[in-house]
Amino acid sequence: MSPDIKRPFIVLLASHWLSMLGVALTTTAGFSWLFVLPMHLRGNADNPYIGILAFLIIPAVLFLGLALIPVGVLLARRQVVSGLAAIPDRRAAWRKIGVFLGLMTFVNLVIGSQATYRAVAHMETDQFCGQSCHVMKPEFTAWKHAPHSHVECVECHITPGAAGWFAAKMAGTRQLMNVALNTYKRPIEDAIETNRLVRSEETCEKCHARDKEIGSVMKVIPTFKDDEKNTRSETVLMLMVGGKAGGIHGAHMGPGVEIRYAPTDSKRGTIPWVEYKGADGKVSTYVDPSAKPGSVAGLPRYTMQCVDCHSRPAHTFQLPGRAVDAALAAGKLPANAPFFRKFAVELLTTSKDGTDIAPKVVAYYKEKAIPGDPAVTAAFLTNLYDSNVFPDLKVTWGTYSNNLGHTDAPGCFRCHDGSHERADKTAITNDCTTCHRMVAVDEASPEVLKTLGIDQ
Repeated sequence: MSPDIKRPFIVLLASHWLSMLGVALTTTAGFSWLFVLPMHLRGNADNPYIGILAFLIIPAVLFLGLALIPVGVLLARRQVVSGLAAIPDRRAAWRKIGVFLGLMTFVNLVIGSQATYRAVAHMETDQFCGQSCHVMKPEFTAWKHAPHSHVECVECHITPGAAGWFAAKMAGTRQLMNVALNTYKRPIEDAIETNRLVRSEETCEKCHARDKEIGSVMKVIPTFKDDEKNTRSETVLMLMVGGKAGGIHGAHMGPGVEIRYAPTDSKRGTIPWVEYKGADGKVSTYVDPSAKPGSVAGLPRYTMQCVDCHSRPAHTFQLPGRAVDAALAAGKLPANAPFFRKFAVELLTTSKDGTDIAPKVVAYYKEKAIPGDPAVTAAFLTNLYDSNVFPDLKVTWGTYSNNLGHTDAPGCFRCHDGSHERADKTAITNDCTTCHRMVAVDEASPEVLKTLGIDQ
């Protein structure tokens, strides 16, 4: 057997279409990786779902190409040995490979600069995050109606830098596998619950400076009773938001202030241990006496940040009572229809999938002889339901609670319940006036609103 038959790798590589296909796939994957990787190592993390491309598709194509090359060479060798094919000229083989690689380089440059870039750019969009992944539909729907709807998903959900980029790709790959294998949780856990939360210093505080002085903010809360007239009332309070000089923000996030806490559950809803370090450097530890001795020692510790209170800043879900009250106050629902508030809340709460809302609204209009188009009311209530309830994902009213405040969830009362005490029996305050002043409570026509000229 001649030397050319023994080790004619380059010759045999150019002699079979399968090995040449392997070379094409390998070079395509290599070029694609070179285009994708630098775009995400620029110090600012991007969409986690790019991991689908970077860590699954490209490597799969690369390894397939590498596997095809030796297979094609082996088949070409067998053809030569069996006499089914002549040994090609070595110089002609090199020329063929050179032309082929030059052509593939040109093709890959075109693909890499056009198709790859556009695909990656699309995978960085909010639409890709929300619409391409079914399990993200509740969060995407809530995001579209939130004040942060102009902020891209990647700005809050990915830690800046190469480490954050890599972690995001791994997370995207994990999420893809969970969806493909149908093993994702229903409802999906939020970032706090999974303990994969990006700290607020790297997200929220890029726009919201913690030392900004906000002062006091007046809050007007309209509510309606379940009586025939849907009687309206308002609660007016002054919320002492403050800033670095004091108020709610100053007490929790002011200069030199650091709060650590230990929750018993993944949602951080029950907190038996709190450590407060003041601006003067003094450290005080508060423990809930109801906690069993020694049970606190093994709990994880967290440093308080914005999202511990503002737990749903960009994905706020509503509760049926508050949602209907807000719509009645805004004139989007008929406040003059008898018992409408009671009817609407019960309808939203008891509906199984939202399909029964429209016919029941039509029947209600007919029964009560209410003027106007029931289709408009039915469409509004159906949209309200569909924006907050997703039966297939087991998301319903109140699934994702908001800890901002203490009326709809424990919120502030997780620590400010009056039971967390130091060794000297001094408790974390639960005095209402520490955070707000009640100007009017459930008044039909508060005088303060008349004075300010903003009464209904």
